[in-house]
Amino acid sequence: MNSTSVATLDQAKEMGLLPEEFDKIKEILGRTPNYLELSVYGVMWSEHCSYKNSIVWLKKLPKKGPHMLVEAGEENAGLVDIGDGLACAFKIESHNHPSAVEPYQGAATGVGGINRDIFTMGARPIAQLNSLRFGKPTEDRTKWLVKGVSKGIGDYGNSFGIPIVGGEVYFDECYHQNPLVNAFSAGIVEVGKQISATSTGVGNPVFIVGSATGKDGIHGASFASKDLDEDSAEDIPSVQVGDPFQEKLLLEATMELAETDAVVGMQDMGAAGITCSSCEMSAAGEHGMDIWLDKVPLRQKMEAWEILLSESQERMLVVVEKGKEQVVLDIFDKWDLECEEIGIVTEGDTVNYYWGEELMGSIPADSAVLGGDAPVYHREWSEPAYYQEYKKFDIASVEEPADLKAVAEQMVALPNIASKRFIYEQYDSMVGTRNMSTNAPSDAGVVNIKGTDKALAMSVDCNSRFVHVDPEVGCAMAVSEAARNITCSGGIPSAVTNCLNFGNPYNPEVYWQFVGSIKGMSAACEKFETPVTGGNVSFYNQTQIGDTVEPVFPTPTIGMIGVVEDKKFVTTLGYKDKGDLIFMIGTNHDDISSSQYLVNIHGVENSSAPHFDLEEEFANQKQVQMLIREGAIKSAHDLSEGGLFVGLLEKGMVNGLGFDITLPAEFRKDAVLFGESASRILVTVSEEDKDKFIDLMMLNGCAFDLLGHVTKGSVRVDDEDWGSVEDYQKIYDNALGDILSK
Repeated sequence: MNSTSVATLDQAKEMGLLPEEFDKIKEILGRTPNYLELSVYGVMWSEHCSYKNSIVWLKKLPKKGPHMLVEAGEENAGLVDIGDGLACAFKIESHNHPSAVEPYQGAATGVGGINRDIFTMGARPIAQLNSLRFGKPTEDRTKWLVKGVSKGIGDYGNSFGIPIVGGEVYFDECYHQNPLVNAFSAGIVEVGKQISATSTGVGNPVFIVGSATGKDGIHGASFASKDLDEDSAEDIPSVQVGDPFQEKLLLEATMELAETDAVVGMQDMGAAGITCSSCEMSAAGEHGMDIWLDKVPLRQKMEAWEILLSESQERMLVVVEKGKEQVVLDIFDKWDLECEEIGIVTEGDTVNYYWGEELMGSIPADSAVLGGDAPVYHREWSEPAYYQEYKKFDIASVEEPADLKAVAEQMVALPNIASKRFIYEQYDSMVGTRNMSTNAPSDAGVVNIKGTDKALAMSVDCNSRFVHVDPEVGCAMAVSEAARNITCSGGIPSAVTNCLNFGNPYNPEVYWQFVGSIKGMSAACEKFETPVTGGNVSFYNQTQIGDTVEPVFPTPTIGMIGVVEDKKFVTTLGYKDKGDLIFMIGTNHDDISSSQYLVNIHGVENSSAPHFDLEEEFANQKQVQMLIREGAIKSAHDLSEGGLFVGLLEKGMVNGLGFDITLPAEFRKDAVLFGESASRILVTVSEEDKDKFIDLMMLNGCAFDLLGHVTKGSVRVDDEDWGSVEDYQKIYDNALGDILSK
């Protein structure tokens, strides 16, 4: 396609633009765009880059907080003050569609992209997490996706040298064709030394650094902004190809560059490549930019528009202070990386793209970017009929099994409960010396902040089934679970990033799920004082087979960080000593709604959300934070999938210890053992600290119950022998791997 040929409406439609959007582009430019210019708008106005269908509601999320240094949308990633003159940059993003058609490279480049977002801010990445969703593990497609995604994450992350300290994996039929691959990264930078993604200073040179540019990833942002269907495999050219060793060199060169005064601004080339970085940096700095595409280092012969849209990995755009070019050139030459001057900062707000002397395209920067002239839509939504139907669920309609011990053995083998070691053992969690939670696991990943008394706790969470049945409640529960994991690990929740994975926003029922999730997230984040620092919206997560379109469960993944103000407060989840007392903080309910038990043991898919009370949740977490700081408990673990029995077992498997408990008589035993009502935390207390613990519990009125005590390895429930921890662990450790390896 000739870059300068006059564009057509049909071409605009092929790029995902609406006819009225094509008209708006002509109005902005005062003429019909050429093909290159239309390509710029095609990617910049895609949902993936412009958030045109979501920004109205994203603006309603809480963005202010006591530790905020950079608010959502201002930079490549969020930035919060963690004390001692240090800040944490962190973010989560999706790479769902690329992973659906090419799982290895799709997942690998997702890891590379999120880490670049962190170190382009001058922050050194210190930890990674991921949140993964797949279809039924017995299906051949799922096995192919799991193996490709986990190997892609492992190969890239391990080679790059940043530990993966936690994450989550879920299986459900709704993700069969469209897996979700959400990658999180966090890094540390000195306050005031962060680098901004902006372009200022007329006459300052613009450099492209890192890898040479190829045809991989062209129209990747547009590909991520449309439905998957039976022909999506033909879009494999839209999937980028990563090189973790090149990225490691780029990281070290960037860290060295950040110590100089040569950099004015820097941005990763992720979605839309040069297009996005040149337009967004120019708009942020209220300047223009001239770019010579013929100066871009190439791997192959390419058209001008292809160079502009390429999403080749391990590249960044750097604006350098004029006169300090040699500083930059010397650093990148030292690390054997491409570093070419391809442009200059100009007055005004126009980005011009040249090939030699020929002007190939001219775009007002602000017209292309989020917050500028990019379209903003107020979508309609409607409550789906299933919502009220699900609320009619009655626990009395489910007969309690006679043999709960047999049910317990089935529960620990369920794919969403059993060990995910088949996946995470491919990741290097111990590279470097920061990870504090691999050998002594906590509910959250805990990372040492060297040179201080502090540690960082971080977690990614979302029970998408809960969000599906009640988006507002389910998303508030996701925020609360992330906070609960941090609290149980000894941290104080600080801030949130999110990855909002939904179906087609033009579907009113999908948009109802989205709006409800935003409302629930806002309520919980305000309660915990954890502002949203940014993240990613990923719509069009669904599959079309024939005439049927099925969206995935709404999956607003919450990435949260918290600060452990003194490493002595780091709290692990496992039992410590035989004879320790086991307490549950929180309240029991006759509640099995939307639990793994109800869905998988009884086959009931349709039910309401589990019991949840935000005030109770907050109070219980504050109580546990106090108990940890008073030294009153020896371990803490939140209850989530699988309920009380699985939580007790997970605590036991850490050190091979068991438990002897008595269930409260006033509730159904299956509800107490396997229900997933929220806000419950298991703690252990030494016999000598029992009175101290009870005195502290009585201060704030939080409900608590003595369940029993830790044993040498046996499992007893209501004076019945339920076997040993060792027996359950054999099932737990091998169940998922046995399925996926067949």
